[in-house]
Amino acid sequence: MHKILVVDDDTDIRLLLERYLSKKGFEMQTASTGSEAVQVGKNNPFDVILLDLKLPDGDGIDVMKKLKIFLPKSQVIFITGYSDVRTAVKTLKEGAYEYVVKPLHPEEILHTIKDAINVAKEKEAVEEEAIKNRRKRNISPKVQQKFVVGTSPQSENIQKHITLIAPTDLSVIISGETGTGKEFVARSIHEKSQRAEGPFMAVDCGALPKDLAGSELFGHVKGAFTGALQDKKGCFELANGGTLFLDEIGNLTYENQIKLLRVLQERKVRRIGGDKEIIVDVRIIVATNENLLKLVQEGGFREDIYHRLNEFNIHIPPIRARKDDIEVFSTHFLEMANAQLQKQVSGFSENTMDKLKQYIWHGNLRELRNVIKRAVLMTEGEQIEEKNLPPEILIPQENQNGNDDHFEWMFDEITDLKSVAEKAERNAILHTLRKTGFNKSKTAEILKIDRKTLYNKMKAYQIELS
Repeated sequence: MHKILVVDDDTDIRLLLERYLSKKGFEMQTASTGSEAVQVGKNNPFDVILLDLKLPDGDGIDVMKKLKIFLPKSQVIFITGYSDVRTAVKTLKEGAYEYVVKPLHPEEILHTIKDAINVAKEKEAVEEEAIKNRRKRNISPKVQQKFVVGTSPQSENIQKHITLIAPTDLSVIISGETGTGKEFVARSIHEKSQRAEGPFMAVDCGALPKDLAGSELFGHVKGAFTGALQDKKGCFELANGGTLFLDEIGNLTYENQIKLLRVLQERKVRRIGGDKEIIVDVRIIVATNENLLKLVQEGGFREDIYHRLNEFNIHIPPIRARKDDIEVFSTHFLEMANAQLQKQVSGFSENTMDKLKQYIWHGNLRELRNVIKRAVLMTEGEQIEEKNLPPEILIPQENQNGNDDHFEWMFDEITDLKSVAEKAERNAILHTLRKTGFNKSKTAEILKIDRKTLYNKMKAYQIELS
């Protein structure tokens, strides 16, 4: 029986999920605060953790990081309000499996939980098989993953840079927004390098708990601190002979920045609590979604480390800046979703692809992947149609390109004052619907009209959400 932990300060939500999921055969346990959840997690294994993003004693992301110390294999699904969706997208980057938006739909949650459990099982099976194969062949572990390369001029330029820099041992800074594929570029550099048969270690510096970051990076000796029950190798030792990829490098504490500088200069590490220096041969690739140079100027990142790392720089533009890649990546994610969901969707209708290309992908490839996966799930025919896409993609967003003139849209094809008012009213309704996660009751409340008036206006302005 799979075990699930529900962490939410809302008693009704805890009871709803506990009763519903118990009937579906899950063993349930609940907690109302982050501290209670951590205490429960120390003593009990869980397959899935349903975690509220806003808790009375702290931020849900911080609670997840603490739980992951004891439950590294647990799949975390965040519960969030409509106004927290942008923040919720960040949780995926921090290591969460998925997020669900309030109001909760039990069937959706059940499907997400089952999906999370299946993904965890598949990952564990693949890892076990890989370990067996490596033992049989006695070779170093190497990531075998199918990736796709874009066809836009920007993507072609990135590939040229990868080909140019890979054979060298230069350190590389990869910059770009969250979800643009920075780890893919790092893996590509490694696999095209002379270190390809060595290990590739990826570490998310933003997800490392501050009190354990030093141990994860540099290792520790038995007894170095409370809980250090045995010697532990750090990532630098584990990546010896290969490549160490440090994602979100700007999140490292000042203390660990100093230790990192020493490793970069001397190519030696010293475990926490130890007095022995260990020589390491590691290529360093780092990534950031921040402006590291600006962070240096503001005193948040050491300038000497920046210059040590910045031997070569690769910038990955957001997907909205390389529209030519959208069809390529969409097709790739369609194949992935077909395999995961055991479906046989063949492609996209022409109108659907037009919508995908018009949309501004703030979440980049990660958002595109999730949208395609949900669309495949919703598709009953051979192709993904417009109706299978979520409302935010179907409904055009005003001012998507960041134009500061908020009223420019009003003066396109305007014939009289009445049409200006109607267009303004229509856009106000659309804007509020998006802000409320397309909750009609909340939209009517904010606009200070009743639901019937809202429905009439939506019908008059041909606003359809299905």
